This record gives sequence, C-alpha cells and structure tokens, in this order.
Amino acid sequence: MILRRAQYELAGRVGGPFLASLDGWKRSLRARGRTPRETPFGPPLESLRKLKEIMTAHYFQARYADGAVPVAWVTSGFPVEVLRPLGFHAVYPENHAAMCGVQRLVPGLSDAVEALGYSRDLCSYARTDLGSVVTGRTPVGRLPRPDLLACCTNICQTVLYWYRALADHFQVPLVLVDTPYVYGEAKPHHLAYVREQLEELVRVAERISGRRAEPEALAAVARKAKEGTDLWAECLATGKSRPAPWTGIDGFFHMAPIVALRGTDTCNAYYRMLRDELRDRARRGIGGLREERHRLLWDNLPIWFAVREVATLLATRGFNFVCTSYTNAWAEAGSRIDPADLIGSAAVSYTHIILNQDLPNRLGILRRLSREYGVDGAVLHSDRSCKPYSIGQVDLKQMLAAGTGIRVLLLEADHSDPRAWSREQAENRLTAFMESFE
Repeated sequence: MILRRAQYELAGRVGGPFLASLDGWKRSLRARGRTPRETPFGPPLESLRKLKEIMTAHYFQARYADGAVPVAWVTSGFPVEVLRPLGFHAVYPENHAAMCGVQRLVPGLSDAVEALGYSRDLCSYARTDLGSVVTGRTPVGRLPRPDLLACCTNICQTVLYWYRALADHFQVPLVLVDTPYVYGEAKPHHLAYVREQLEELVRVAERISGRRAEPEALAAVARKAKEGTDLWAECLATGKSRPAPWTGIDGFFHMAPIVALRGTDTCNAYYRMLRDELRDRARRGIGGLREERHRLLWDNLPIWFAVREVATLLATRGFNFVCTSYTNAWAEAGSRIDPADLIGSAAVSYTHIILNQDLPNRLGILRRLSREYGVDGAVLHSDRSCKPYSIGQVDLKQMLAAGTGIRVLLLEADHSDPRAWSREQAENRLTAFMESFE
C-alpha cells in the first residue's frame, strides 16, 4: 500500500509531466525541416502545452491509482466535489471516450461490445467505454479499477444502464443520484429528494474510503469548484471580442480540466493561465482565425473524430464558432455552488444541468449566447448518440431563426462513431450553409 501510494504520487508529480515533455520534444523534432502548412487559424495558444502536461499527468497517475487511493468512475454531470475531500481519484469514462473518438478508436471498441449483444443505437460513449473494459484497449495505457461507480441521471437515463453493466462487471458498489426533470425551476420537494441522495452518497463514499467528510474539507473543495467554473466562464467570455481570440473548437479541448479536475488547485491554476493569455490576445487583436468574417454558435457535443475537419472547412471562409452550448454548460453548472452548503447547493446546481431542463430553457440559452457573442449563424448538431441533447432541435432551429434572425443549420452526425457520418454530405451541407451568407 505504501509503495503503491508512492508510485501514484510520483506518477502525477514527475512521470506525467516528463511524458508530456518527451512527447513535445518528439513533436518538435518531427516538425524540424518541414515547410509550415498554410492554415486559416491564428497562432496556437501557448497554454496548450500546459494543458497536455496536466492531462497527461492525470491519466498517467490514474494507472497507479487502484491500490493507492480510492477510485471512482463518475459521469460528467456527477457532483464530484463530494468525493474529492475523501481522497478519491475520479475517472470520467465520457472524457476517456472522447479521447478514443479523436483517435478514431470507436469503431473497433464498439464492434467488440456489439458482438456481445449491445446495440449500435446505444450512446457511442457507452459503447466505447464498455468496449475498452472488455478488450483492455485504451489510448491512455490503463484505466484503474474502480472502487465505486457514481452516476447521475441529469444528463441522460443511459448512464444508469451503462453503469449497471459496469457494476456487474467489476462487482463494486453503484451510487445513483436521480434528478427529477425540471420545467422552469425545480420544486422544493425535488431538491429535498436530490439532497437526501447526496447525503447517502457521502455515507457510502466514507465507508469505501475509510475517511470522514469533514465540513471544512467539503467547503474548501466547493470553493475551488466554484472558482474553477467562474474562471472557465471568464475564458469563454473572451470569445465576445472581435475577433474572438480563440475558437469554440479550441474550447472543446481546453474544457478537459473543468470536467476531469474540477475542484482542484491544478484546474484553477490552468484556467487563470488560459484566461490571461486569451485576454492578452484579445487586447492585441490576435484572433482564433486569421480572418474572422462570420461568427457562429455550435449546439450539442462536438464531432470528435471530425472536429478539426469541420472547423477547417468553415475557417477557410472566415467562419468561426465563437461559442458553444456544451462548453457553456460547464461554466453555468457550478455557478450555484455555495461553499457554506455544498450538499444543498450541489442539489440545486446539478439538478439544473442544461440537459435536465425543458426546451424553453434550452432556447433561452441559445438566444442569449447568440446575442451576447454577436453570432450571425448557428449549427445545431443532431447527434445520433445523444438523444436528450438532440431532441427538439427541429423546433429549436425554427424558433432560434425566428427569434434572432440568424441562419441556422441542422447537421446530422454522431459525437464519436464515424460509422454514422457522411463526410461528403456534411461538406455539401456546410458549403451550402456558408454560401447562404454571400
């Protein structure tokens, strides 16, 4: 146990940063002598190197987590702030699945579980994660075995069945936080229902970790989580500048710490660095594109395996995604957290996640973002894998266009599985969309 804990600490403090530096050195060597390619994008963010370092350290450290510290696998919308004071290393299967999507590993991992009877109609994140579990294949070397599985239904009901399958495989406890769907604002009895579940979560997590959740420790993590989401919101807000100092596509990658490291000093230090760099670029007029002619909003998850492809096609004509509903959700999620009452405020915050609220709320967010960021167009990603995020988008398209006067495109794809993607069809639709602005 002592040796394993030492390995865990060294992996995070030394091993991960060293691997990130080694990878950067190899990339610079490969780049030497090459003629720089023409690109419609502005200069890359300096903070990107630090992002790679901390995420490499996070995943490398995870290889040594089981046996050293308690490990929890959690859904993206889960109140992880409750687990951090108890020393849990949090693993986010959705974040891991996104990495698999970027590296185009999803078809092979999906084939493995589809052969076991899982349907291709399931969320590609779930198929990717289950496929990684049964095959052992992962781009991060190894994921630690969980001591606790923790899921929250505020993003979808699929997570419940997905995590039940994981619980059956690993034979470990599963904690469910069930959030009633919200129309307008949650009712007091809804919040009381969620709070009771969070209190039960604390008891289960204390038993597994062998530690007590002290009020001071809970408050400290809550302060860090709220600060982190506020910093992330400040980073996103720089996109209101003209030109925007980065792209919404950049935001999809730079959101990794607010998902996987929320409530930690590492997360907050990173976003202070990123915010300062973005503000400096905005002051100097350095844009995410070399020439920003049109400003767009993106709704729903990114198409991870084609995110750069889509962005580049649009960027060549000066179209920049300056805001996205997905990255914005992570800024809003923690805005209601109160360090004086982590459990009660977490019940409020995590019940009011964007996917757990009605369509008028979604429309209000899209209209507000369109107005605040000065967009003249929007792309709504009709995501085959994320039905809760995609339902109602036909109505949203019509109401958003009518209410704001902007042009809106509905683009069909899947956030991780390229088998549900037609490159030629997408290019034709995006090209026609861009031509409509001329």
